[in-house]
Amino acid sequence: MASVRLSTFDDWIDYFRRWQKEIDLDPAITAGYTFEAKYGGLHEPAIEFGDYRGERKWETLLEVPDQRIRDALLHLITYQGDTEFGSVEQQRHLAAAAPTDRDLESLVRVMREEMRHGWQMCHLLMTHFGGSGRIEAQKLLDRRSFNNNRLLGSFNVPVDNWLDFFTYTQFIDRDGKFQLGMLSHSAFAPLARSMGPMLKEESFHLGTGNHGLKRIVKAGRLPAPLIQKYFNKWIPTAFDLFGTDGSSSAHWAYVWGLKGRFDEDQNDAAPDRDHLNEYARELYTREIAGLVEALNRERPAETPPLYIPDQRFNRRIGEHSGGRYSVGGEPLDQAACDRHLAEVLPGETDRHEVERLSRDPGWILER
Repeated sequence: MASVRLSTFDDWIDYFRRWQKEIDLDPAITAGYTFEAKYGGLHEPAIEFGDYRGERKWETLLEVPDQRIRDALLHLITYQGDTEFGSVEQQRHLAAAAPTDRDLESLVRVMREEMRHGWQMCHLLMTHFGGSGRIEAQKLLDRRSFNNNRLLGSFNVPVDNWLDFFTYTQFIDRDGKFQLGMLSHSAFAPLARSMGPMLKEESFHLGTGNHGLKRIVKAGRLPAPLIQKYFNKWIPTAFDLFGTDGSSSAHWAYVWGLKGRFDEDQNDAAPDRDHLNEYARELYTREIAGLVEALNRERPAETPPLYIPDQRFNRRIGEHSGGRYSVGGEPLDQAACDRHLAEVLPGETDRHEVERLSRDPGWILER
């Protein structure tokens, strides 16, 4: 969008409406919905972890004791907001191909709530961070998923069809649940208070993905190897979303009390501050392993089981970034890796096949 100067949150709201038009969002998706900032309660009034543990949580940026902490907060909020607007851009053209009216209703709700989550992050930026916050709030609406300039890789990948959408909401939105859960323990009270309402809404997104995949698997019309290709597409990007291994940013976010462990209020063990991203990724992997196992119990007996790709497969972030590994974790040379990726990731032929099969109403069970 053309550069403008945002001075107030009302200015940002006007910019938000322009963004909706410029990404070609169907106005029916937002019709009758009221966007608003929602704040809930805190896990604890005192800072829960890190070097400031036991002190009262910070209500304003002026109370934050160090400029480095303020900068890290700005970074965390900006990245969270970027994911929300990116996901809307990825999903904006799915409505026309909704399998059922109820699926369309679910899509509309998911997209509205993702926009509200972006709105929430921009409310924090505009309310608490002065000129820097206004600049970042504007940038959140200037970037485009389809121009490949969203901040995190998962949010630049096209969502082409409803198998894509259900896989995305199962695995990528589930990473979102982990990120929101970790931020819900933040020492910055307005950020922590933002998380409760967002997590409640996010739970519907996860249910949409999980239930949609169950309906597809039980129907048995889409071949399991085709479904697996979409798992191979999205799960490695979800692993990437947890960040680099041995992350100093995650270390300091914990030291400063900004972002806790996902199970912070249930885990009395001393944290390994140098491997916080790995710990969160491992909790996530255990959770999705249970979900994939449950999906396999729903599949027709003659179909091969679905599985989670090895954590080294097709990674772009972390220790295994750029590594040449198969979905099973076997090392490959460059030529073999190129052939393997073409075989196990969805290509144009696979997208056409999903489109063809999904013309049959029986490709997914009724809700």
